[in-house]
Amino acid sequence: MKEEKSEDPEKRKSEHIRICLNENVQGENITTGFERWRFRHNPLPEIDFSEIDLSSVFLDKPLKAPLMVSSMTGGTEKAALINRNLAEAAGARGWVLGVGSARAALEREELSASFKVREFAPDIPILANLGAVQLNYGYGLDECRRAVELVGADALVLHLNGLQEVFQPGGNTNLKGLLAKIERLCSSIEVPVGVKEVGWGIGGEAARKLAEAGVSFIDVAGAGGTSWIQVEKHRSADKVLRRAAETFAGWGISTAECVREARAALPDASIIASGGIRNGLDAAKAIALGADLAAFGRILLDPAVQSAELLHEAFEQMELELKIAMFGIGAPNLHALRNTDALIM
Repeated sequence: MKEEKSEDPEKRKSEHIRICLNENVQGENITTGFERWRFRHNPLPEIDFSEIDLSSVFLDKPLKAPLMVSSMTGGTEKAALINRNLAEAAGARGWVLGVGSARAALEREELSASFKVREFAPDIPILANLGAVQLNYGYGLDECRRAVELVGADALVLHLNGLQEVFQPGGNTNLKGLLAKIERLCSSIEVPVGVKEVGWGIGGEAARKLAEAGVSFIDVAGAGGTSWIQVEKHRSADKVLRRAAETFAGWGISTAECVREARAALPDASIIASGGIRNGLDAAKAIALGADLAAFGRILLDPAVQSAELLHEAFEQMELELKIAMFGIGAPNLHALRNTDALIM
């Protein structure tokens, strides 16, 4: 495997968007695990569909639905359009909004505009994002604060993407001592800190360690959706690395398993389910398994590029599907969904 120099961040972000839109980057021989679970239909739900309540709270802000846009992109002209459309839709529908890694903007000021989305979504929780590994490569409290300020964010999410960095040209692969640095950041920065994976999952033991370090919320980001190993495979000119990427196409912990483990390890923590969630029924299953929020990623990318109208329709459909699932089991609100015994294998 050849050593490569660090890449141009704008070029990298552009390639990520192009590949996610046009190539098969799904993990292989692994699923989210949601297909193994079914809701037992209640033919007599004794509730009024029109009164089903999706309202929730996250970071002390009200949500109209327990749904979220996963952190995806930033740092290019196309990313600016994507983030604006996502912000407007999330703001209108009352979802949480995650923004892609702000590292590109911290390194090159001219790329910062695509991350400035607060004006399009003034009332919802917005999450800034940086790679946790950057704490081992010169980043500290000041850079994390700058990322939060740039986005106008309510919290900072640190993403764990070690395997992606292995396959990424010039990737940062030193993860030694990272937990202690995350703990120091949590005790120093003025906003809540969350941690997410990028598609290989946070299981129960890792979730417990992160919570003990002071992390305020955990996005399990399990396997079964986009594999960033496969994304990087499409970018690589290294034949050995490309073949290795095929070997690891099925790597990870399924999203459903991650949610169950994280909730069992942390009964009172704030847990976000992401990783291959495709529709409102998946979201309902994730919440019934223990998640507080369900987050959507690549499935929103295509409508976000095409038009704001298509994106609003996608948001509306996911909310409708979530409500239909709740109606089908007689759950009038999220408390009832989270405590249902109607989800079976």
